[in-house]
Amino acid sequence: MHIVDGALSNPVVIGGAVLAAGGIACGLRSLTMERIPAAGVLSASFFVASLVHVPIGPSSVHLIMNGLAGLVLGWAAFPALFVGLLLQAVFFGFGGLTVLGVNTLNIALPAVLAGLLFGRLISRGTPVTGAIWGAVGGSFSIAATTLFVGFSLALSGDAFIPAAKLVFVAHIPVMIIEGLLTGFAVLLARKVKPDLFFALQRGTT
Repeated sequence: MHIVDGALSNPVVIGGAVLAAGGIACGLRSLTMERIPAAGVLSASFFVASLVHVPIGPSSVHLIMNGLAGLVLGWAAFPALFVGLLLQAVFFGFGGLTVLGVNTLNIALPAVLAGLLFGRLISRGTPVTGAIWGAVGGSFSIAATTLFVGFSLALSGDAFIPAAKLVFVAHIPVMIIEGLLTGFAVLLARKVKPDLFFALQRGTT
């Protein structure tokens, strides 16, 4: 789901960079010492999961796992995912440096929204209930990311609207897969390390 260099208009690139910088700043303020190990693991998970991708026009289809990052880290998902995107752009040429801000915004903001909407629900009730909400959050983050990518493309010109529609349709299977993976990850975390989610909720109150 990386948008490549040259695919977007300059106003979209600049606006995305500014908004991403704001998100990273908010994320760094909330990145406590206790969350740094989790941030590192989730950043690496995103990096590895999105290495295998299938190009479709100006974007690509691949796993992201940004929903899990948002559910665990909240706003700290911004710097965690930014690092993963930066390394992918530098070492593998995925996306690009000029669109790094837009790609960060499109992937990290849905992660944060998933955390805000479903984080408290995950930390309540039984682990199974939390896993169900985790699956919903994982699918939501992918759906939101595809909408953000499509919106970014559409803002750059009418010629990109068909590509924007293709991005959403192509990622429907990814929404299902990521929902299942996120749900199982939440279930495991609730059983072996339940304070992973409770700590985040204490930090956002």
